[in-house]
Amino acid sequence: MNEIFSIKDKVAVITGASGVLGGSLAKSFIEAGAKVVALGRNQETLDSRIKELTDLGGDAFAVEANVMNIESLENASKKIIEKYGKIDILLNIAGGNIPSATLSPEQSFFDMNISGWDEVTDLNINGTVYPSYVFGRVMAEQKSGSIINISSMAAYSAITRVAGYSAAKSAITNFTQWLASDLALKFGDKIRVNAVAPGFFIGDQNRAILLNPDGSLTDRSKKVMAKTPMQRFGEVEELNGTVQFLCSDAASFITGALIPVDGGFSAFSGV
Repeated sequence: MNEIFSIKDKVAVITGASGVLGGSLAKSFIEAGAKVVALGRNQETLDSRIKELTDLGGDAFAVEANVMNIESLENASKKIIEKYGKIDILLNIAGGNIPSATLSPEQSFFDMNISGWDEVTDLNINGTVYPSYVFGRVMAEQKSGSIINISSMAAYSAITRVAGYSAAKSAITNFTQWLASDLALKFGDKIRVNAVAPGFFIGDQNRAILLNPDGSLTDRSKKVMAKTPMQRFGEVEELNGTVQFLCSDAASFITGALIPVDGGFSAFSGV
């Protein structure tokens, strides 16, 4: 039974591999026996990540690429095919919110920085669509593969202050369903597209919003805890198992799904 959950020897391309979530998934996939291709915009940071992965005894390869540039991604795809001959998995991890797209508690929609809106929607929507377009084409030719996108609790219901991020992640949920349907109908049942919706995890992008300088909860965090039955933030490693499952043969009949990993946040009304 354990073999059905295996991703051993699968070639996994991970965008945003230099970041906290991408790095955690890369390490998890290496430990599971996958071959990891780390994509990012900074070669020096990528090299550092690759050293971490190869020190674990894994097969890892760094490719410098910009997820918002098709030509850059096509060049990366050629390098990956030259080295491994296939692409089995694409983890679209690059993305996230940005400070210029976040409203302060006192600001309204009409105070929003439109350039921030443009940047956060471009990063999260096209930063997922473009890699799917390039690496998904390889999967279509192979007639097999698994794509995992990152959505958010902000795609379930309105979360204040992050209009652009919320809109982008809602688009990712819809795009996941659309692409899953299109690929299955036109290229067969061995190509699957799913998404994971993380709950509240503390990272570099949201630390100042969720924690005071002394480590105590901000007013925003107290509201999060009030709607999270598990009464805690998630640990980044708690996403790894769900993602690995979705990439394995154990999930062979799952496509177009959005899986929350959120401590019950999306299920609880707060009452």
